[in-house]
Amino acid sequence: MKTISSTDCKTRFGECLDGVRTEPLTIEKTGRPVAVLISSSEYARLMAMEDAYWIARAKEAEASGFIGTEKSMELLKAALDAEA
Repeated sequence: MKTISSTDCKTRFGECLDGVRTEPLTIEKTGRPVAVLISSSEYARLMAMEDAYWIARAKEAEASGFIGTEKSMELLKAALDAEA
């Protein structure tokens, strides 16, 4: 993963956007990593993985008799809303 200072990223923002199509970019401020810039397709892939994880967890809980589908959906929606 490439790294760039926040000042350089600001100056070369267009280049940074082009670069994240192929690999994430760590942005540092005063030598410390503060952000990672990723492509929208990578973001969508990561969100789909997270959704799949939580769906699997909900199905496991439902299969074990812990909670039903309706309650699982309520909890998942609440968790997603809390993150927003």
